Amino acid sequence: MHWTDGKPGPDPEEAAGPAAAGPESESESAAPESAPAVGAGGGTGRPAVRKAVTALAVATAGSGLIWSALSVTEIPHDSKPPAAACSYTPTTAGPGGVPVHDPARARPYTAELVTDQGRVTIEAFTEAAPCATTSFAFLAGKKYFDGSACHRVTTSGIFVLECGDPAGRGPGAGAAGPGYSFPDENLSGAAYPAGTVALSKAEPGRNGGRFFISYADPQFVMEPDWTPFARVVGGLDVLRRIAANGTADGSADGRPKQPVVFRSVTVHQATRS
Repeated sequence: MHWTDGKPGPDPEEAAGPAAAGPESESESAAPESAPAVGAGGGTGRPAVRKAVTALAVATAGSGLIWSALSVTEIPHDSKPPAAACSYTPTTAGPGGVPVHDPARARPYTAELVTDQGRVTIEAFTEAAPCATTSFAFLAGKKYFDGSACHRVTTSGIFVLECGDPAGRGPGAGAAGPGYSFPDENLSGAAYPAGTVALSKAEPGRNGGRFFISYADPQFVMEPDWTPFARVVGGLDVLRRIAANGTADGSADGRPKQPVVFRSVTVHQATRS
């Protein structure tokens, strides 16, 4: 769903009609993965960004988001692992297989995201988000992200770069997925200030390969609906430079004006002491 001046209208990608059906596409009766949206309206669709109105709270209907005019200053810490074991549910064809989380073998890691616009280094929350971090490392090892283009940047209200779809389409028909989904985690007290790396998702409890990176603090507090699984520890300036280039159509929410393509994503696990 696309929003203009607070009124819903067709998403440009959806209006184009169903593309060749790919994993996690609408043709498979699966809701498209979506990063957080700004302005009235919420749920799991992808509204375009409206101008943020300082000192106002915007409440959404149904299962949507609630935004409140408060500042955000802290990134969630890697401290509270969920009680449930990781469960990955096969959906459609992906890079092959599903991740297997083995707590006995899991250890902290950083990942280097090398793009044609620069290098970004992230530190994984392996204790607080074991399922998400296991999935990300699994996909990086399969070179799932290599060659993919980030499909969304926002420059008002929330400030994120969204990536992780090998088809480069983002939400809507024809979007690609990893071939499995997994539940939310690490949502208690979750916040999304500059440097946060969190999962985009199809619907509550159905995460896949897409993720977003906050390059600046949002103008409103975001509801804790997206699993934070890492923090940026290097290259935040690269993200801000990408955002400064704006969107391809000049809007506040769209494809980056200058394409951002992953050359490689490499995981570096900490050695055991």
